[in-house]
Amino acid sequence: MADVVSEGAAVRKTRTERAEAALEALAADPRTADRPRRVLEQALVLAGAAFAGLYTLGDDGTLLSLTESAGLPRTLYGLRDGYPVPGRSPAAEAHRTGDPQWLGPKELAGSPRARRTPSSDFCVAALPVHGGDGVLLAVTDNPDGFDGEDRACLALVAGAVPLPDAARPEETGELPADAFSLAMDTGRIEIGERILELFRIGRGTFDGKVETLLGLTVPEDLPSLMSVVEADHMSLGERELEFRVLQPSGPPKWLRLRGRLQPGGDGRPARLVGTVADASTLRSDVTDVARVQRLAASLATAGTVKDVSQAVVAALRKPLRADRIALAELENDRLVVIVLDPPEPETWPELWRTEWRTEWPDAPVRSMPTLAAALREGRARIWPAGSALEPALAGVGSGGLAVLPLSAAGRTVGACLIGWDRPHDFGPDERALLTVSAGLAGQALMRARAFDAEHELVGMLQRALLPRRLPRLPGGVAVARYLPPTAGLEVGGDWYDVIPLPDNHVALVIGDVQGHNAGAATLMGQMRTALRAYAAEGHPPDVVVSHANRLLMEMETDLFATCAYVDVDMEEGSAWCVRAGHLPPVLRHPDAGTQVVEVAGGPPLGVLPQADFPMTELRLRPGTLLALTTDGLVESAEEDIDAGLSRLARELAAADPARPGQVADALLGGAHRGDDVALLLLRYDGMAVRPRRESWTVWRVPEAVRHARRFTRRTLRSWEVPDDTWDAVLLVVSELVTNALVHTDGQVRLDLTLVNHRFRVAVADVSPRTPVKPTSLGWEATGGRGILLVEAMSAAWGTVPAGGGKQVWAELALGD
Repeated sequence: MADVVSEGAAVRKTRTERAEAALEALAADPRTADRPRRVLEQALVLAGAAFAGLYTLGDDGTLLSLTESAGLPRTLYGLRDGYPVPGRSPAAEAHRTGDPQWLGPKELAGSPRARRTPSSDFCVAALPVHGGDGVLLAVTDNPDGFDGEDRACLALVAGAVPLPDAARPEETGELPADAFSLAMDTGRIEIGERILELFRIGRGTFDGKVETLLGLTVPEDLPSLMSVVEADHMSLGERELEFRVLQPSGPPKWLRLRGRLQPGGDGRPARLVGTVADASTLRSDVTDVARVQRLAASLATAGTVKDVSQAVVAALRKPLRADRIALAELENDRLVVIVLDPPEPETWPELWRTEWRTEWPDAPVRSMPTLAAALREGRARIWPAGSALEPALAGVGSGGLAVLPLSAAGRTVGACLIGWDRPHDFGPDERALLTVSAGLAGQALMRARAFDAEHELVGMLQRALLPRRLPRLPGGVAVARYLPPTAGLEVGGDWYDVIPLPDNHVALVIGDVQGHNAGAATLMGQMRTALRAYAAEGHPPDVVVSHANRLLMEMETDLFATCAYVDVDMEEGSAWCVRAGHLPPVLRHPDAGTQVVEVAGGPPLGVLPQADFPMTELRLRPGTLLALTTDGLVESAEEDIDAGLSRLARELAAADPARPGQVADALLGGAHRGDDVALLLLRYDGMAVRPRRESWTVWRVPEAVRHARRFTRRTLRSWEVPDDTWDAVLLVVSELVTNALVHTDGQVRLDLTLVNHRFRVAVADVSPRTPVKPTSLGWEATGGRGILLVEAMSAAWGTVPAGGGKQVWAELALGD
């Protein structure tokens, strides 16, 4: 036991001495501009902090403001840019009392200003610096908090961190040769002489605009540079990246930019200040810390498991000159591979190649007890060249192997394997880099797994609320597309539907519920179902939309919905359109001319209890393409709705209507994706064989059935229907009309249709009750045989709702 204690004390002493040596070296470094940040970085490496920030006291003595930071973005933990000195924050308590504050998850949960963050549990430390002139705030994702060694290292960091110079370059007139200062509101930039030399610009020819410098960089590097120079992509703290600048001859030169965003105040704009240096001349002793910074920044924006794996590979494999790297998730004691780099099977051990899959088979896992032991211990393990390892691991790194368990919230969520073919020397700095990287990757992997799981759930919900497939239409083709929003885990409120209706009509519906959340998605499903039900009842378009509006008002929700409803007669090529606060339809005519249709519109659904929804008639010629969409396709921060609709019309004019699916895909290719998008297209072709129709209003007179039979006989004769089928048709007409007259009140209508040798008899009445087929009839029964006769004489029969009543129909095959 004494030996164990002595060994632990030695480890602690070595770690403390290492911290003191690192801080002394930083204090002796002649470079002072970035010293506060470099000292804070030691809290990441030596104390296992995920974030470290320096808060300094303002001139008025009432606010502690963040002036420097390192590690993950503060927003992941709900930290602010500033804390009032009289407040109850840990920073304020440490400043007032002069004593360090150590807060765990329980204390943070009880804080009135506590916020739920993407991390699970975390702990906060606040230590006074410089006798009360500032506070060091550190965060760890370890649920047990900072241990004794961590606290000792943090105390050393708090004692060594210098207060940054608050003077601004434009105030002092002094700007180092490698420094710059960019005003975020105007884009004006002050740069030192050395930066002018790196960009090969003369002082007299530089116009002071940041766009001039960006124009001299390699175009492929512009997105990463813009993420730094745009204020809304940055939080207070350090940013670092490498980019290339074009040269008059030869390859581009690699430069490294370091910058941090300084807040404005007192009428001064926020500024981005930092340095630019030749990447080939930078000292190697800071590369490990820079890698941690880059990895932390990449993981902070990694939303999916795939993003996390790519960030880890980019941060570790090439900088460490490793020959291969693998990342895998741990699921129920089984490792599932996320990424293998390089991906070629022949670069990995033979045991892995025997069953090459997207996930490791069980056999290799069982044959790697060393890996299993490392995962159980939950700490990084390193084996130098020549270590005795099982073949499956030795083949990963014969010159050296590092296994990094990826842990978060006290459990292992995955593993990272890094292998070298040539003998590799693992120095102390590299071991610390691997340990810190594993901690950062573990936390990011847990967040990404939760994100992926929730994203899949969102996708399943969205797919369940939209039609699985569209119906086949007589005389036309309908296609639909839906794209969810790419920002966050939002459920979209856009929906579409295609509803077949009697007499070769079809209803096209598209809508958008306000908001992007589960409530909006639920309401979207309810509105789609309601509109389908009202349409199936046989109501005209304006009544369907009015009923939906009344339903939404009765739901007593704060949300509203927009909707466009188009009832198309596929026989005649006519349509009636109703808009409820939605975008108008766009037509592409057969001659390639396009038109944004001027459709009279009503208010959105759920706004006014008594609202008018006027109908507008449309005419469709064969070959016409009708497009309905939501605002996500035609509106963005850069483009208003009118311009977006004009763009949509131009793209439709250039499209080939013969392939409506490809047209829909092409239209969605230009979507901005800040919002979800629904698109519904109908190509109207016209019906090759148009049905023949006749209708008769049956009056309630004693001879009503005889009149109906006479009307039917006259129709059969005019349509030249063979005489041998008349008896069956007349019998069905007699029974259906008799049932309607005997069992209902009000108007009765007889509709006759002939198409493709099928004769359809339909009798509509005002009663919603469906006729019931009797299960048995006695010899003495005087009625009840009508429906049995209809069923016997017909190829098919049934009932459908029709304007508050019903329609009973029967079809008879007339032969060829």
